[in-house]
Amino acid sequence: MLNGIVVDYAGVLTDADAPDLLALLDTARDGGVRTALLSNAAGGGSVRRQLEGWFDTLVFSGEVGVAKPDAEVFRLTADRLGLPVTGCVLVDDAASNVAGAVAAGMVGVRHTSVPETVAELRALFPWLLGEND
Repeated sequence: MLNGIVVDYAGVLTDADAPDLLALLDTARDGGVRTALLSNAAGGGSVRRQLEGWFDTLVFSGEVGVAKPDAEVFRLTADRLGLPVTGCVLVDDAASNVAGAVAAGMVGVRHTSVPETVAELRALFPWLLGEND
C-alpha cells in the first residue's frame, strides 16, 4: 500500500504551478500520507525554511552523503518517513532519478508538468485525492 510521496525540489517544486502540487501534498498529509522532499542539493538553507511545512522530512544529498539515483538515498528517505521503500512514490523530473527509485522499489512518477503530476498522484492515491480539489 502506498503511504508516502517523495518530491524533488529543482525541476518540480520550482515549476510555476508548484503551489497546486503543494496544495495536493497538504491534502495527502491530511489523509495520513507521509511526505518527503528529496534533493541532490548540498544543503537545505532557505529551501528548508520555505518548504518544511509541507514535508514530514527533508533530505538533502549534501547532508546525508548519498545522491539520487543511488538506491541508498531512496531507502534512507523511506526510513525517515517510517515507511518501506515499496510504500513510497518518487516525483522527479530526471528520468535517471525515477529509474533509480523504481530499481530501489519505489513507484516512480516522471514530472513534466504540475497538472500531469497531480493527475498521476490522484491515480495512485484515489482514496485521498478525488477528482475535485
